Amino acid sequence: MNVQSDTAISAVNLALSEYISTAASRALPPPAAAKTRHHILDTLAAILSGSRLRAGKLAAGYAARLTGAPEATVMGTSLVVPAETAALANAMSAHADETDDSHLGGRFHPGCGIVPAAFAVAEQRDRSGADLIRSVALGYDVGARLNMSLGYANPNNAKGHSTHSLGAAFGAAAAAAALLRFDPTRVRHVLSYACQQASGVPFWHRDTEHVEKAFDFGGMGARNGVAGAMMVATGFSAVEDAFAGRNNFFTGFGEKPDPAALAHELGTRFEIMQASIKKWCVGSPIQAVLDAIEALIAEHHVRAGDAKRILITMSDDRMHIVDNRSMPDVCVQHMAALMLTDGALSFASTHDHARMKDEAVLAVRRKIELIPSPELSKAVPARQAIVEIECNDGRKLRHHAKAVRGTPDNPMTSKEIEDKALDLIAPVTGAERAKKLVAAAGQLDKLQSVRELRALLQA
Repeated sequence: MNVQSDTAISAVNLALSEYISTAASRALPPPAAAKTRHHILDTLAAILSGSRLRAGKLAAGYAARLTGAPEATVMGTSLVVPAETAALANAMSAHADETDDSHLGGRFHPGCGIVPAAFAVAEQRDRSGADLIRSVALGYDVGARLNMSLGYANPNNAKGHSTHSLGAAFGAAAAAAALLRFDPTRVRHVLSYACQQASGVPFWHRDTEHVEKAFDFGGMGARNGVAGAMMVATGFSAVEDAFAGRNNFFTGFGEKPDPAALAHELGTRFEIMQASIKKWCVGSPIQAVLDAIEALIAEHHVRAGDAKRILITMSDDRMHIVDNRSMPDVCVQHMAALMLTDGALSFASTHDHARMKDEAVLAVRRKIELIPSPELSKAVPARQAIVEIECNDGRKLRHHAKAVRGTPDNPMTSKEIEDKALDLIAPVTGAERAKKLVAAAGQLDKLQSVRELRALLQA
């Protein structure tokens, strides 16, 4: 790493800060803009559905203590609070379960941290829907590149810091800085405060209630990113370049750091295009398993009573995340058994803790054997799974799910994304408002002010 004086600014940070400072006024390529609208809608749906789960309720209760300037909406409630507080509460709701999007290359869930942060600042500053879209796409670009620049050999098993927390924080900070129309100098100050607030230790998989995990993945990064931007907006100064020089960000957080990755292909490679929207509201490693079971049900009409033995082969580097967990939506054995028992899954059934004690489901679960596979850990596309069912009538059924539905290799259609959103939003807002919100999200680039969405997001 190059030695730098305390006053010089590295070429990478100059390029990054200049790009961020003009992002809100820079048009996106139509495919990137369309995909960003999809991810915003998907995240709003995750927030509203998550506002009724434990992490979302607790976050709203916390936010209610911190009322002050009425700047941004705590979605799913009637609260309008300071932007930092709204960002925290909405981000925790967005990851209150496993509904939100993910980015495999960046090893984080970008939407749950970046969209709430951008939305809160856009509300506070009365920005347009187009401004929101561009700032969110920017957040994905910066958050993913930040994680990639750290050079973690195995981010899934990183021993020092959680990429899920870091990517969200820097993506949120970049989105907030762009919406505040900061010049490059103030952008660099925001990034410096993002570095100072960087946190997250990867023991989140031990969380049994998805509350601290919601904070780690979404709430902390969204709050810190917005807070740093608001500090700079009120005149806080900071170190000009936190990514180079003595004791910089990479000396504290990098493994084999590549600072150049922070600005590599900005403006030509849009990380939103590599983000995935979940078809199933369950942990990411379970997605392919459910895709495979759905295919077996459709092709062979197999159900729980037909199964004598069920083998599930998964990548060995992610299996521990979902192996016999106490939370239903991150327990692969329970989700597989539930899918075979019911023939389908809903948001309600995947979050029904009582079903984990349902004897009919437990009977199927006892037939399941989980097999770790080093080969699947290396397979491309990632997150593949194989489900084999030995039937009582002698049939041996097998399906290898290679490209998970909702990933860039097998994307969901606009209708699938909108239908998912309607299913999640309607129980909170009512069917009519849910339809209006989905329609508004589809025309977000034409919205003069994101404040126009408040009535559709409150409860």
